[in-house]
Amino acid sequence: MTAEADLPSRGLADPGLAGFPAPTYRLVSIPGDGVGPDVVGVARRVLAAVGARFGFGIAWHEIVVGGAGIDAYGVPIRPEDLAACAASDAVLLGAVGGPRWDDPTATVRPEQALFAMRGGLGLFANLRPVSVHPALVAASPLRPELLDGVDMLIVRELTGGLYFGARGEAAGVIGARAAHDLLPYTEPEVARVARLAFELARGRRKRLTSVDKANVLATSRLWRTVVHEIAAEYPDVALDDRLVDACAMQIVRSPASFDVLVTENLFGDILSDEASVLAGSLGMLPSASVGARRTAHGLHGLYEPIHGSAPDIAGQDLANPIGTILSAAMLLRWSLGRSDAAEAVERAVSAALDAGFRTVDLWPRDPAAAEACTRVGTVGMADAILARIGAEVSQLAAVRP
Repeated sequence: MTAEADLPSRGLADPGLAGFPAPTYRLVSIPGDGVGPDVVGVARRVLAAVGARFGFGIAWHEIVVGGAGIDAYGVPIRPEDLAACAASDAVLLGAVGGPRWDDPTATVRPEQALFAMRGGLGLFANLRPVSVHPALVAASPLRPELLDGVDMLIVRELTGGLYFGARGEAAGVIGARAAHDLLPYTEPEVARVARLAFELARGRRKRLTSVDKANVLATSRLWRTVVHEIAAEYPDVALDDRLVDACAMQIVRSPASFDVLVTENLFGDILSDEASVLAGSLGMLPSASVGARRTAHGLHGLYEPIHGSAPDIAGQDLANPIGTILSAAMLLRWSLGRSDAAEAVERAVSAALDAGFRTVDLWPRDPAAAEACTRVGTVGMADAILARIGAEVSQLAAVRP
């Protein structure tokens, strides 16, 4: 735990902390498990560098959560850790879980920390932007012509559905065992995530696709009804209904046809992972989990890459840190109100990719394309991005009045 973690709790309106330039933002860091510490560590370096360039500081409070929390404390997250997250401006998370804690019959599991944070912090929507960097088109399994213009945002509801419904574990004699999971949704749960999705679509290309399974599921029929009722408040946003199976097919056949998608918990989990292959690697994509609460600076949220803990490569300088670094850029924009710094980070990432820097998951399959690339590890990719942050800040300053 860093020295900053021992700083006393203060109110969100605190004017600053000794030793840091003003303004100072209070962030919680959760390295988590597997490659989590690898990618969070370099993302913190990027945040420090961009903060120095734009004249703000960060007071970090690092906490131990997930499998590491189980090992250290016997629980995936403690009440005081959740309180620290609530008192912060935002939370940066690596990943939790791994084979060491994979026993499905265990009463204590790493993912329970995620559920506790979502519920305890009021985080009801997960935002996953999906785009394809031109330099990585060859890394995607889709034909290049299908990737032109891909720029979608998947909004996944986080607090309802199968993951939170009542369940009955397998019981009965062998050959006749049965189990069940209930899929509950309430109108308020659907309405709040739908309204957020409409607002986001209004700020983009004004197209919203609502994904359900209304031809089969009662909860999906409620979902569709509520979404259409809210659509009346947003006459400038075009609404399209799509069954989840048809949507899954369309994501790989015509991904550029989507703008914003909104869907329930399980469907969103699956579709967003499917869409991640468009970008060439799970390691490329960021995410934000947000609710309605605002701090003095912006929308409170939890930011993390969409990939898992990948324990097989932990500590080997192999993990792609870009998803975590871009999650930090989302944190800057959404929770700290620093679009200037966020844009500088995003441009630096693009510049590093344009310069040919590639982690192993992004390495071109074509030997001719590989000749123009430089293979780097976690730290090397972060260094390439850090080296370009100063240049991107200067360019941004030059084009703005």
